[in-house]
Amino acid sequence: MGPASGEVSSGYGLGDVRIGIDLGGTKIEGIALDGSRQCARLRIDTPRDDYAATLDAIVALVANLQNTTGPAATVGIGIPGTVATTGLVKNANSTWLIGRPLQVDLEARLGRRVRIANDANCFAMSEATDGAASGADVVFGVIVGTGTGAGIVVRGQVLSGANGIAGEWGHNPLPWPDDDERPGPSCYCGKSGCVETFLSGPGMTADHERSTGRRELPAEIALAIDRGDRAAVSTMKRYERRMARALASVINVLDPDVIVLGGGMSNIDRLYDNVPRLWSEWVFAATGSAPDVRTQLVRASHGDASGVRGAAWLWP
Repeated sequence: MGPASGEVSSGYGLGDVRIGIDLGGTKIEGIALDGSRQCARLRIDTPRDDYAATLDAIVALVANLQNTTGPAATVGIGIPGTVATTGLVKNANSTWLIGRPLQVDLEARLGRRVRIANDANCFAMSEATDGAASGADVVFGVIVGTGTGAGIVVRGQVLSGANGIAGEWGHNPLPWPDDDERPGPSCYCGKSGCVETFLSGPGMTADHERSTGRRELPAEIALAIDRGDRAAVSTMKRYERRMARALASVINVLDPDVIVLGGGMSNIDRLYDNVPRLWSEWVFAATGSAPDVRTQLVRASHGDASGVRGAAWLWP
C-alpha cells in the first residue's frame, strides 16, 4: 500500500458525518463529509491483484478518516463492478475482486454495516444530491472516459435493478447505426458495436485513426479543431451524432430530467450545445416543427470527486 496523500481539515460539526471510499484500479480515495462540507480527503495506491491487501488498505483509510470524523461515521464504498444477489462481486474490471464477498469481509473488519454500489451509480448519486442535478427527480449520470458507464438515481435513491446492472448503457449497441458503423468495433465484453467502443476516449481516438491514419488523443483532436483541422472537425461531429443517438435512446426509455456528464470526455465544451440539438431527431417527444425535449445535458459539478462523494451519500 502506498503512502496516503490528501488534505484534512480540523474540526467538524455535529451533523450527519459520512465516509465515502472510491475503490479504483490504481487508487483508493476516501472522503469525509459533514453534510455537504468536505472535512477530509485522502488517497492511496491500490494494491493491484491482491484482495487481502485491498481489504487492509480500505480499513486503514477508514481509520485515518475517522481521526477527523470520529467513529460514528457511516461508510459507503464505490467499486468498479457490482455486488450480485449471491453477495459476491461481479463485472469488475479490477478482476481480483470478482467472486469475493467484499461487503461481508469489510463489515467484519470494520465492525459495522457498509453500503456498496457501482462507481457510476456513486457518480450519479453525488451529482443528484448536491451537484449539477441537485433537486431533479430522475438523473442519468454518464461517465465517458477510458470506458463508458452510467448510473441512475430516482428521487434520491440509486436504482440498481434486479440484476444489479441498471445503467449499463455502455454495453448496449449504438442505436440507429449508419451503414459504416455496422457491425462496429469489437468490445472487451465479447460483443461488437457497443456504445463504449464509440464514445469512450479510446473509441474517439480509434475512430479518428481509422479516418485519418493519425493516432491522436481526444484532447489533441479538440486542439486541432481550434486550429481549423477539417479532419478533426469531422471526427468530433461523428462523435456528437453518436452521443446524441445513444442518449436519445436513454431519454426514450428513462425520460430523465437531467443527464450529467463526467469523465475526461465531459471536458469537451461543445458537447453541451451540439448533442441536445442533435438528439431531437431521435427522441420520441421531439415531434413537429418545434421539438420539445426538456431533458438537460450538464457537466458534473464535482469533477473527479463525484465518485467518492457519491459513495458517502449512499447513506441518506
